[in-house]
Amino acid sequence: MQFDNVVIAGLAHVEPPHRIASSDFEDRLAPVCSRLGLKPDMLTGLAGIQARRWWDAGTTPSAAATLAAEKVLAETGVARERLGMLVNTSVCRDFLEPSTASLVHSNLKLAASCRNYDLGNACLAFVNAIELVGLQLERGLIDYALVVDGESSREIQEATLARMAGPEMTAAQFRAEFASLTLGSGSVAMLLSRRELHPDAPSVVRGVMRAATEHARLCWGHATHMETDTKALLFAGIELAQATWEDAKRVLGWAADALDLLVLHQVSAVHTMTLCSTLGLDPTKALLTFPEYGNIGPAAVPFTLSKAVELGRAKKGDRVALMGIGSGLNCAMFELRW
Repeated sequence: MQFDNVVIAGLAHVEPPHRIASSDFEDRLAPVCSRLGLKPDMLTGLAGIQARRWWDAGTTPSAAATLAAEKVLAETGVARERLGMLVNTSVCRDFLEPSTASLVHSNLKLAASCRNYDLGNACLAFVNAIELVGLQLERGLIDYALVVDGESSREIQEATLARMAGPEMTAAQFRAEFASLTLGSGSVAMLLSRRELHPDAPSVVRGVMRAATEHARLCWGHATHMETDTKALLFAGIELAQATWEDAKRVLGWAADALDLLVLHQVSAVHTMTLCSTLGLDPTKALLTFPEYGNIGPAAVPFTLSKAVELGRAKKGDRVALMGIGSGLNCAMFELRW
């Protein structure tokens, strides 16, 4: 669907307070890497991830998401009683139930009439939420919608490091759990509205999405344990991205030289550079956040977009491409006009 009446009224991210260097992880795992004959610098050397952020111990996903939501509401000055919908998209959750969205809704003291729910689709959920709330805005059913995400890698990384350091750890299991160490933390909130309320705001244009669910079991995770077939996931994800790129060229009129800013879901150096090379994209058009923040899951795309705006990388009239591949597998490519 082509959106004509949906704009981004505000966007804000929050960085957790603790910078955790990958060298700290590598030093801790040096004995087990030596025992298993593995390279000691897989995070910094292979993945290209120098650090990630951690929240204070005990910080919940809803609390993290609330920080970003409060920030965007303060920056835009939009009254919270005007919000018609709140969607939380985080992989990390406070509980299995109630929804994390209901907790954020409560934290923000939103109106009883404001719909709230979680939308889950691995690392693509935030982009999916933009499309879904956009349909409500396009039809004029609501004035404003808030999409939020709060991710925390602290719990799973502390548990993974403890398992990896144990005497029973094998090289195969180490590789299976390695991707857990590439994760990062952060929160982000996007306030969307009808164009007439913010006529000069960046526009949501249109998107395409494609699935390859025969690969759904290449990456699975729980709160304290995730396993990934990294090599197979890379190959399958890039193949899916190629097919989705063809859809984007046909439906959205995309071409590599026609896009001004690339906002990518970033997993590692290998993944990011392989994607750009395969699709013929210029990596200098992408703000690379994975070296310092790791893979922030579904927060990665909007977090990177918010950083790009903060740094002046998004300019009026730019064609901005949101591009991501998520466990499942699913791939989404969406266009914004800044």
